[in-house]
Amino acid sequence: MLARIFLVSLLGLTGVSAAEVTKLRAWQAPDQTRLVFDLTGPVTFDVFTVANPARVVVDLSQVSRHDALALATVLDARVSGFRYGPRGPDGLRVVFELTHPVSVHQALLPPTAPFGHRLVIDLADTATSSPLPKPSQRAPVKATVAAKTELAPDSLPKASRVTPVAALGAPPGPASKIPAWRRDGVVIAIDAGHGGDDTGAIGAHGTYEKSVVLEVARELAALINQQPGMKAVLIRDGDYYIGLRERMERARDKQADLFVSVHADAFRNPEVRGSSVFVLSHRGATSEAARWLAEKENAADFVGGLTLDGKDEQLKTTLLDLSQSASLETSMEVADAVLTSLKRIGPLHFQRIQQAGFMVLKSPDIPSLLVETAFISNPDEEQRLRNQAFREKLAGAIRDGLMAYFDDRESKGRVASHRAAESPIASRQHRVNPGETLSGIALRYDVPAQKIRLANNLEDDTVRSGELLRIP
Repeated sequence: MLARIFLVSLLGLTGVSAAEVTKLRAWQAPDQTRLVFDLTGPVTFDVFTVANPARVVVDLSQVSRHDALALATVLDARVSGFRYGPRGPDGLRVVFELTHPVSVHQALLPPTAPFGHRLVIDLADTATSSPLPKPSQRAPVKATVAAKTELAPDSLPKASRVTPVAALGAPPGPASKIPAWRRDGVVIAIDAGHGGDDTGAIGAHGTYEKSVVLEVARELAALINQQPGMKAVLIRDGDYYIGLRERMERARDKQADLFVSVHADAFRNPEVRGSSVFVLSHRGATSEAARWLAEKENAADFVGGLTLDGKDEQLKTTLLDLSQSASLETSMEVADAVLTSLKRIGPLHFQRIQQAGFMVLKSPDIPSLLVETAFISNPDEEQRLRNQAFREKLAGAIRDGLMAYFDDRESKGRVASHRAAESPIASRQHRVNPGETLSGIALRYDVPAQKIRLANNLEDDTVRSGELLRIP
């Protein structure tokens, strides 16, 4: 079967001068491989797949030179090899041999510093694709020699202490001494910013933001996984790019209770320094709510399972607003705890929590924050970010802030339950509000979620807005 896709540059066919292919690069992610042709100008191209054996064919027009392809070797779990040759007077055909069929997505990108024109082709696994080999079995990707001012991702000392994710279970010890939030378990999604072709900011000495934040994320994951009742999931655990909205979706797929995105800031003034913590702005929250309202099948995912079918638009908006308000309020509380913790290990760029419309913070149902660990554009802080001991301090401070938040919630939960005990009826019933979760209700009353499930004959952790629960 031949599936053909034809795209042309927005500049049109006329007046396009011949371009050169200056480099072919590849980035392997767990579920896809990204191929990047670096070009000196726009080209017209044709991308199609061929079966038996599986191949992806890339035809480029208006290409004058392609010498750089001789220096590139693309070998990974999806691409077993490639070949190329001239096609017509000014054309080039590149054939990628595949290990299994893939779906193909492509785009011609205009220049964006520090890159010029790029043809980006993503080879994504399908439901019937072969599983990926383990990282140790993957062949390396060879590319052209980088400039002296650039530091490859592997040039940083590795945070080799990342431990396997343990199953969330009750930690050892008397149950009465174990905080409720640890008994029920907490899942933290850790998102290392940028990755792959997206290097993020680059320090004066060539340090890539994508590299240092991945090491901080790995350190943070290791520290969290050492805590009984806590589990860390890494959104990105390698040098590859993940779309911003997909990062949110992966956190939701992992049923994360919190989402923490790790970055390293940059500014034109090299003297600017310090850490910052961001949460979503109200304007960003409003725009995302509008998007979810337009996708009715998704909207119920973060309104306590409440079905929105048949509800008028004003009621839908109100319910979503209530859910988002609760998530944003929690984000602010977590961010405040993390900011306070970061203050103990170094200067802060902003003394208060900042709000912005970052895409990765727009998950309506998962409290989210973005941590700017330091300014990579500051030479001193760049050097500190390259130091494993400092990265461990950063990870430790973030971990301490997260735990401080949960401990504070635990303390407030005990106060609430003690007050409720004064009224037998109030202590035995709870009306589910929009956006509430079973784990959150359990935390409020200091009762294991499993007991609430049993007392109310619940099959799983799903609770619906308006539902009256018996609290044992």
